[in-house]
Amino acid sequence: MLETLPVRWLLPTVLPLLRLLLVAVLRGADQGNYSPPAVLQNTYDFVIVGGGTAGCVLAARLSEVSDWKVLLLEAGSAPPPESLVPGLSRVFYFPSGATWDYRLHPQQHALRNFVNRSSPVPQGRVLGGSSAINGMLYVRGNRRDFDHWAALGNPGWDYDSVLPYFRKAEDYRGGPLPATESFHGHGGPLPVTPKNDKQLFTNSFLEAGQYLGFSVLDPSGPEQIGFAPTDYTTKNGERWHTARAYLNQAASRSNLHIVTGATVLKVIFNKDKRAVGVQYKLGRKVREVSARREVVLSAGALSSPKLLMLSGVGPSYHLHHHGVKVLVDLAGVGQNLHDHTCLYGLTWNLQEGTTSTVLNAVNPKVVSDYVHYRKGPYATPLGEFGHAWARVHGDEDPYWPDVQLYMVSSGLAQEGLLAAAALGLDTKMFLQHYGPLFGRPGMTIMPYLTRPKSRGAITLRSRDPLDPMVIDPNYLSHPDDVTTLVNGIKLAVQIGKSPPFVKKLGAKLHTKSERCGRTARCGRFGDAVGGVWQPHGGHHHDSRAGG
Repeated sequence: MLETLPVRWLLPTVLPLLRLLLVAVLRGADQGNYSPPAVLQNTYDFVIVGGGTAGCVLAARLSEVSDWKVLLLEAGSAPPPESLVPGLSRVFYFPSGATWDYRLHPQQHALRNFVNRSSPVPQGRVLGGSSAINGMLYVRGNRRDFDHWAALGNPGWDYDSVLPYFRKAEDYRGGPLPATESFHGHGGPLPVTPKNDKQLFTNSFLEAGQYLGFSVLDPSGPEQIGFAPTDYTTKNGERWHTARAYLNQAASRSNLHIVTGATVLKVIFNKDKRAVGVQYKLGRKVREVSARREVVLSAGALSSPKLLMLSGVGPSYHLHHHGVKVLVDLAGVGQNLHDHTCLYGLTWNLQEGTTSTVLNAVNPKVVSDYVHYRKGPYATPLGEFGHAWARVHGDEDPYWPDVQLYMVSSGLAQEGLLAAAALGLDTKMFLQHYGPLFGRPGMTIMPYLTRPKSRGAITLRSRDPLDPMVIDPNYLSHPDDVTTLVNGIKLAVQIGKSPPFVKKLGAKLHTKSERCGRTARCGRFGDAVGGVWQPHGGHHHDSRAGG
């Protein structure tokens, strides 16, 4: 019966019911007690701005010193119950009280098939931040990135220095890894769980990599050129965000005060230009709190520069333009923004009878398995995944990847117009390209730029702290990014052509043309023009990594 229902109507009607059922089951789960303090003090040793992925860790660690009084200010609330269900992670692609409703500034060089050449930027507005809404993929980053940051003048950021902290944080819950065991930790606060059950798509992806001459590797091992299965920040079939991993136990400490619903308006500096407190809004009241030792700004890559500029720290010409009094003329604040551009829409049609991720999600047995045993598709993000890293452009270090390929066991068409709405795609263009595929089995491989050269900026929209910032990553403005993305697309196409996908799944690339022209960039989905795949720009929501 499920096979006969149009997916575009199935998800909007069934998903809310699933959500209610799963949330009801999880109401007894340990979600933490984040009650506000009976009395807020005027002064703390540390004031932490932002209770996101990093802020929860900082609050927990600093409050280990009993003599230090720590205040954590978070604009959002506690994570909603559905955030604990890994299989419901996709609901956070849509606006909700748990996310900031940010959008990109219209892009000059990309996003031509997006409404207003813009797209949503999901960011967590809850304790745990984006770790409470992301795809839960656990990948640490490449060792050469850390070594590069150290070489730029940041001692202590080299990979050998940070690796002990990765191990200390991790509770790896997979089997022994003889070749890379020394890179993993056990017993740490953050569980990392591999998906080890039988996986047709993931295994085909790994076999395709081997067919093309790549190794299968541990994504947290010493090198990353190769293909890898996925690890998730989950435990016993539930999401484990940083609020749950670090803040739940710390919340009972008398020296840690956690205040949610508190929007920080600016950092307060003394006459020596030292940060000594913050001004924040709680309910309808604007308050101030002082810090004896430090103000810790952990509001994320988007909000932290915004707060600095609102506080008078930033490019003087920009602050003057918005009527902000300049405290320090610091040209670099908000500049040098770079994001992991990706192409979403390389879609392969699969042979009939191949398991559908979307239809499987509403199978009553699948729901029952999760409700009673925390097993099955809902115990991880819905579907199968795999990722790979490669060097496809330039003659630098061959072990320093410039693209990451991300395989997903469904295509944009399988989720119908929900995908277009979630990503901000132009509905007419989406229907022209993917309409014929609705309800049919498919898969996608998304190429990401791991080291883009295009640079953008975070700037103020106004001096009003409640106005969102202007987010302009300036995608594909550097020609090398275009070349690298094209080469990444070509590699993805070769993977899809390999025997493991063609023979096992009957994979066939969807190549409907959109009249974009031989060198045009059309958006996050591609078309085959003259036999060459063209890049269409996009960006990485999981950085919704975890994911």
